Amino acid sequence: MSSEEAVWVKASKSDATGDCVEMCGLAGTVRVRDSKKPATGVLEVDASGFAAWLKAARAGEFDGLLGG
Repeated sequence: MSSEEAVWVKASKSDATGDCVEMCGLAGTVRVRDSKKPATGVLEVDASGFAAWLKAARAGEFDGLLGG
């Protein structure tokens, strides 16, 4: 399956214009792209790395990045 055939999902918390990141699962990876400029590139992370990132985010490890 190519990136063009992948089913991209936009976050439910997208802003009013719908601009957000989109993600898809593909061949044991999670791919992330900018919904406004999908042709500019894709970040690809293996599924276990993405799961570890989600766990850390849920635990608040990245809250300091928000400046608050």
